[in-house]
Amino acid sequence: MRDYYTLKVNLPAGISSPGTLQNLLSLARSANVRNVRFGARQQLLMTVHYEDLRALEKELKKHPISYEINTDQFPNIISSYCGEDVFRTGAWLREGEYHTVLDQFDEQPRLKINLSDSNQSFTPFFTGNLNFIASPEPHFWYLYVRPKQSNTVFRWPELVYTNDLGRLAKAVETALLDSESDFRDAETLHKTVTSQASFITQPATQEVELPEFSLPYYEGFNRYSERSWLGLYRRDEQFPIDFLLDICALCLKTRIGEICVTPWKSLIIKGIEEKDRGAWSYVLAKHNINVRHAANELAWQTEDHSDDGLQLKNYVIRYFEKYDMRTFGLCFGVQTRPKSEVFGSVLVRKRPLLRIGHLALFSVYDLYYTENFNPNARTYIRFEKGLLKPFLPYQIDRLCRKFSNRRSLETGKSVRLETENSEPAPVAANRLYQCPHCFTVYDPQYGDERRGIPAGLSFSQLPNDYCCSTCDAPKIEFQEVQFELTNQIQH
Repeated sequence: MRDYYTLKVNLPAGISSPGTLQNLLSLARSANVRNVRFGARQQLLMTVHYEDLRALEKELKKHPISYEINTDQFPNIISSYCGEDVFRTGAWLREGEYHTVLDQFDEQPRLKINLSDSNQSFTPFFTGNLNFIASPEPHFWYLYVRPKQSNTVFRWPELVYTNDLGRLAKAVETALLDSESDFRDAETLHKTVTSQASFITQPATQEVELPEFSLPYYEGFNRYSERSWLGLYRRDEQFPIDFLLDICALCLKTRIGEICVTPWKSLIIKGIEEKDRGAWSYVLAKHNINVRHAANELAWQTEDHSDDGLQLKNYVIRYFEKYDMRTFGLCFGVQTRPKSEVFGSVLVRKRPLLRIGHLALFSVYDLYYTENFNPNARTYIRFEKGLLKPFLPYQIDRLCRKFSNRRSLETGKSVRLETENSEPAPVAANRLYQCPHCFTVYDPQYGDERRGIPAGLSFSQLPNDYCCSTCDAPKIEFQEVQFELTNQIQH
């Protein structure tokens, strides 16, 4: 019997009322839970001992509070709501609009749904299966669909009206999950869905523009308008329940109606009045909570419940601090499990070099960066492969310097989802094949040492039983991708 279980509670759009969170945390504390985490999809995670689990479940069902144990059948709806007002103010997408959308979901979605302001870069655009992005047209949204187990993203042909967003999400989810058809293009899926229901739409005449990535400093007390907001980050991702209970009580006392969870596994509390700053400082001091970590430490995302990823993050950060590295404009993701997804313009992938059955005896690291170093891009380009851990920080340093040199030559224009060539004239066009599950790219220039494939062997020449070196996906599932190499990115 397992000693501990992971219990997950979804917080739709990363929003919780202090009273609801206080009630949930009190139940967890009664079940001898002392710390909780917040996941990359803005959900609440806790580890519960099996002897306490049944009693906790009974109490959760009484209230009632929806939860899952060791599963993720109902991924949380995530949103950029946490950044509204404090990091930017949208032209038309305001906090009330998010609530209008959330009220349309009577059931928990089975697909990952993202709700994003198109002018922000604090939360990811395309990590969902249904990615709704605010368009320039007030109250209309782009929809980008990414079928499950796929890295293919295609745009819905129309802009969707706010009041129809939930209904369309349900119809698309039903088509993708309950139909026997395999939808791999927008036209077929659109025809199937709209043949059964009508929606208020407008033609989508262009692709969404991806803003240049810039991660705001999201920790500590910060002023906005006549009030302040407080960002809370924990280096080990563990939030003491006693501290959070005090936070909830203070929110209720000072009439703060919402606590926001971010995809960076942190909390943001908006609307703190100047007269209450002393009370907030007292709670932080009481629990010895530090709120001034270095910005380059905040720019990391690891998998949920990944001690491996946290240890690697801290290992690299020590190098950053020692050599006073500049990482502004970049964010970093650590992937230790196949098919998991993290948000980052620089991605570190851990993979076993030697495996006996399910036991990994020796691991190395592959280093990737996203196209144009924009974390919302879907194409990963390999920078180095097969690195031993002691050599990883130096190679990340090299990649950061490459980014800084490249950025100094940029014009500052935003990039589009359909990649535009803002580089110097290309010296070569490279046809690569990418695994749709873990995004590993097969490049004939390098071959695949782990599979015994020599450099120079084209993808078509690979044996039929060739599998992805990272997640073992079969060759037939690889998808062709093409991008141009320039003098700047060759090494």
